[in-house]
Amino acid sequence: MLKYWMNLATPAAQDRMILLLNHVLSRESHATARLLPFSGRSVVLHLQNWPALLPAAPDLVLLVTPAGLFERQAVPDTVAALRIELDAANPALLALGALLGDRPSVSVQGDASFAGEISWLMENLRWDIEDDLAGIVGPAAAHQLSVWGRSAASGVAALARGAAAFKPAGRGAA
Repeated sequence: MLKYWMNLATPAAQDRMILLLNHVLSRESHATARLLPFSGRSVVLHLQNWPALLPAAPDLVLLVTPAGLFERQAVPDTVAALRIELDAANPALLALGALLGDRPSVSVQGDASFAGEISWLMENLRWDIEDDLAGIVGPAAAHQLSVWGRSAASGVAALARGAAAFKPAGRGAA
């Protein structure tokens, strides 16, 4: 039953993540311009060391469109030009790191020039949430909301890092 629901929810969640990624890319014309030469090539995103207690996370296959954006491929048409493996041993910490703008631990295999451009995007692109909020609630409220959001995310990330390092007394001791 869980597998059935995961098969329904996973593509929808991946599509939403790609919409967000394309939103961030489309705000920076130089970012889409950097992807244009790689139109038609695909990237496979694999979550390595995924916890066995959680349902398996499928690979995300992205195709670079002629507009310099990404499109999810349900089934890859060709062999991927690039394979990116993220260390997902702690998915909660990985998600919080993404919110805080931390670069995850990755290994890359494939086309070196394509990998260089993807690395540049990972290093330099950030979602300007404050700017998007300003269009809805105004600049002053957006600034205050973004300050609160960064503080909350920072606190939750510190809590997650502390929980990841926590080892109960008596475990593993001889």
